[in-house]
Amino acid sequence: MGSQRKKVSFLNSEGERLAGLLELPADAEPAGYVLFAHCFTCGKDISSASRISRALAAKGYAVLRFDFTGLGSSDGDFANTNFSSNVEDLVSATHYLREEYEAPDVLIGHSLGGAAVIAAAHFVPEAKAVVTIGAPATPAHVMHHFQEQLEVIEQRGTAEVHLGGRPFTIKKQFVDDLQEQNQENAAAGLKKALLIFHSPIDVTVSIDEAAKIYGWAKHPKSFVSLDNADHLLSRPADAEYVADALVAWVKRYLKKAQDSDQQPSLNRGNVLVAEKNQRFTRSIYTDDHRWYADEPSSVGGDNQGPDPYEMLLASLGACTSMTIRMYANHKQWPLQDVYVGLKHQRVHSDDCEHCEYKGDAKQLDVIERTIRFEGESLTEEQIDRLLEIADRCPVHRSLENDIEVITELDEE
Repeated sequence: MGSQRKKVSFLNSEGERLAGLLELPADAEPAGYVLFAHCFTCGKDISSASRISRALAAKGYAVLRFDFTGLGSSDGDFANTNFSSNVEDLVSATHYLREEYEAPDVLIGHSLGGAAVIAAAHFVPEAKAVVTIGAPATPAHVMHHFQEQLEVIEQRGTAEVHLGGRPFTIKKQFVDDLQEQNQENAAAGLKKALLIFHSPIDVTVSIDEAAKIYGWAKHPKSFVSLDNADHLLSRPADAEYVADALVAWVKRYLKKAQDSDQQPSLNRGNVLVAEKNQRFTRSIYTDDHRWYADEPSSVGGDNQGPDPYEMLLASLGACTSMTIRMYANHKQWPLQDVYVGLKHQRVHSDDCEHCEYKGDAKQLDVIERTIRFEGESLTEEQIDRLLEIADRCPVHRSLENDIEVITELDEE
């Protein structure tokens, strides 16, 4: 399953435009909507947020990440923002998703974004789960980034600090707002499932912060250790691990995700085809298996699976190969491997009595099948016999028979 990216924008509580990116599954309706909050002074395009969002979209979830006010491509002045305004931005993003798509089922926050989603969760009644990644227990934890300038900020009301090699203006109102937050109450009153990711070697936010959040929160709550990961999850494998673990965990709390994975009850030999989207992607179910059928991107599909004719050829090819193998094994012949290539085309046939008409021309469906055997000790007689056996494949016989397709309405 792939993903597709869509640029979006929405207004914050002050009427300023915030820039976002919505990652969507390419081949299906989302199993859930996710809102992602990035780390302090970061942006939506930081590699960890981008990788996790793409990985979640590839696993069937829609993910919105955006730049907080005054950061990245969003309007506004960072100097006039604070932790409370970040929470308000998250609520504005929730309003956007609710109006344009669906309210978020999951809130994810990285670093200070983790603290922000815990606070914002109280304003998102639809959310079933909250996830933090390397988050501090209290927003005031970020003040260690500009500890040396705190006295200047207190005396002058503002100071320029350098964070991640970039200058930012920090005002006294920002510091005061951080200190006023009651994050213990927010975590204790969450009333949503909580998953905490944290690395034991995180030097930016100590794992002791994760222990505090876990202690404050009520069940259901879970903790996953990000062994050997740095704070920003700079290794792609760490971001992938977060996405994999998150998807496995969150299914317990999202009915839509559970339904998307449900295998319908079918008797052996029956097949069910269901829509995955309103284009060409289809889920195909048997008693024990599921796969996708689709059309190529060139004709408007998402190319998430073989097209119907490719599956028809695959059916004949698989049956041919199996039939040959069963016969060779029964005879104990030295057949090491067998390859079956197939191609379908429609050709004109002037002397075909049962062909479909297209205008004044008659057309015949032709399947070309080529078979290659590997086995140095096979004799010419054995090879000829195996080619004869190929024509005895049950699917081959069905295709050569007169087939009647009976269509009925399922009124259940």
